[in-house]
Amino acid sequence: MTLQTSPLDTEHRALGATMVEFGGWEMPIAYPAGTIEEHLACRRRVVMFDVSHLGTVRLEGADAYDTLQSTLTNDLAKIAPGRAQYTHLLDDRDASVVDDIIVWWHVDGETFDVMPNASNTAGVRSAIGGRDTTRSRAVIAVQGPDAKRLVGTVFPEAGAIGRFRVATAEWNGHACTFAGTGYTGEAGLEIAVPAEAASELWNALLAAEIPPAGLGARDTLRLEAALPLHGHELGPGITSLQAGLGWVVAWDKPAFVGRAAAIEERERGVERHLVGIATDGRRPARAGCGLLVDGELVGSVTSGNYSPVLGHGIALAFAPPGVVVGDAVVIDVRGKELAGTVVTTPFLGS
Repeated sequence: MTLQTSPLDTEHRALGATMVEFGGWEMPIAYPAGTIEEHLACRRRVVMFDVSHLGTVRLEGADAYDTLQSTLTNDLAKIAPGRAQYTHLLDDRDASVVDDIIVWWHVDGETFDVMPNASNTAGVRSAIGGRDTTRSRAVIAVQGPDAKRLVGTVFPEAGAIGRFRVATAEWNGHACTFAGTGYTGEAGLEIAVPAEAASELWNALLAAEIPPAGLGARDTLRLEAALPLHGHELGPGITSLQAGLGWVVAWDKPAFVGRAAAIEERERGVERHLVGIATDGRRPARAGCGLLVDGELVGSVTSGNYSPVLGHGIALAFAPPGVVVGDAVVIDVRGKELAGTVVTTPFLGS
């Protein structure tokens, strides 16, 4: 299979990035500073990520709103043009999460950029229609406490964007769309820039002392924030309710794909739920490791890693509803026991 590449591929290689396959794309996992330094730079100051591998499906016209309302779980009536919303596309049979999605609703009221995960773009497009515009743009995510201030020195309109707001403005003659969204637990924004201008904007942000970070740091950052990753905390056989994301479902909407199955699960109660676990020492659990309570296998880890901020391992895992905050657990890491405690999430902040 030929991997797709970002419009910023040349820039990553010039900066010495280690490139890996991710969702059918070749993307930077880390730069020479390394994942831990990139992670801490985001928490303390700022970094930028190339997230061009995420899909963009554009819906336009008078019917676009109704199409999304009748397909996706969340309720666009809760927001308005110029806003972004997190939502799910469910499997109609069992309400498992086909994909988790951010919708950018443009200020004109009839244009929506629906942003699926990298490998799910075709499936989402088949469910909602629209045009796949992924290859026409790059998406740069700038995250961290100083993100908006520093972006403002390069692109003032983008630097002024509010949380979960969406706007469009020109940068050096190129129309860009940007939103106050991200995937790190930090303040920040994401900028969709035309592919032909991507390198120019990337290098302008570098010149503003915004360093790059790879997908390795993006993963450890989202784990500290207890944000789900499709294929781990969401996916086939995993429902919104099991993942603790029932708030994404607009239960009072008359129709969306998977509504009947989701309501049925809500009425009978979930058989498992997602919990956060703090483990002892630096050795991390990994996805697929067994979760034991009192010597009995009760579930499995979905994501695990070392937390650079907390200084110990953290993990997300599915467990029976009776496993709650404060419970002692054991994770089986390749036949070796790793002690842990169920804790509140997110692991950082509130």
